[in-house]
Amino acid sequence: MIKVGIVGGTGYTGVELLRLLANHPSAKVTAVTSRKEAGMKVAEMFPSLRGRVDIAFSTPDETDLQACDVVFFATPHGVAMAQARELLEVGVKVIDLAADFRLKDPAEFAKWYAMEHSCTDLLAEAVYGLPEVNRDAIKNARLIGMAGCYPTSVQLGLLPLLEGGKQYVETTTLIADCKSGVSGAGRKAEVGTLFAESADNFKAYGVKGHRHSPEIEQGLSLIHGAPVKLTFVPHLTPMIRGIHSTIYARIKPEGRDVDYQQLFEQRFAAEPFVDVMPAGSCPETRSVRGGNTARIAVHRPGNGDLLVILVVEDNLVKGASGQSVQVMNLMFGLPENAGLDIVPLLP
Repeated sequence: MIKVGIVGGTGYTGVELLRLLANHPSAKVTAVTSRKEAGMKVAEMFPSLRGRVDIAFSTPDETDLQACDVVFFATPHGVAMAQARELLEVGVKVIDLAADFRLKDPAEFAKWYAMEHSCTDLLAEAVYGLPEVNRDAIKNARLIGMAGCYPTSVQLGLLPLLEGGKQYVETTTLIADCKSGVSGAGRKAEVGTLFAESADNFKAYGVKGHRHSPEIEQGLSLIHGAPVKLTFVPHLTPMIRGIHSTIYARIKPEGRDVDYQQLFEQRFAAEPFVDVMPAGSCPETRSVRGGNTARIAVHRPGNGDLLVILVVEDNLVKGASGQSVQVMNLMFGLPENAGLDIVPLLP
């Protein structure tokens, strides 16, 4: 049985980890930290876990995380890089759900997250947590920087078009028009996510620049083997969970005769958590609510020179905690779907 520690168990990604791991056949949560809620039973804060999680929050200082086999950091940016080294030195694997180990360029990290990176040697070692791209590297890794929620949807949506240097679409004019539910902002008091502010409303944000932009471009450029440029515009929608990404790609002359439906179906045929929808489909966010599956549909309106790729995922599951459990399974040689065979909730 894998002994799991969770640093920062009171946020949305933390409680989602607890929910998923409560049913995992080969993992047991042995420690959950929270400075503010130390001593409180997890199930007291989250009654949905009553009878499933019988453990109390403890302060990081009082918690023996070094006795764990793997530690998840479901914390604000900057926490994991301060604690990862001492865990790695005693053989504990580290999975960070924040951004500390996503961007390979320390200067880019400092620019977008307003802090200097404190362990650039570990940053160079960290493997990016997107299984559909880095599965083999993840299996042998001891430190994972999980993919962000928006970047997961956009990279999966463009993967078949760019992988291996394919020249099917223009790589300097890509557009990702993305929408997310309010849980993506985290479990904190903030005016913009108050019910009276976010309900019955729809707005764009981060149009001048968003911290997920360099992550997406970094990932796509590595997938393609050459620089890729993308315009990314996120939006906040009045729902709790879900991401819907609409991606636009201009077809090059070399790609005019490609069967894109077949291309996507073949690329993801063996992927347990990517579902390519039938031709003409428009996937809905509610079809993935609570599940670890990303659903993708590819359209070519009028058989013209523009591809429209639709991607939906649950931002807390495939976009965060579920994908993290998927990565843990790979790191420990478990079936990739262990603890993740969840039918999404509907309605």
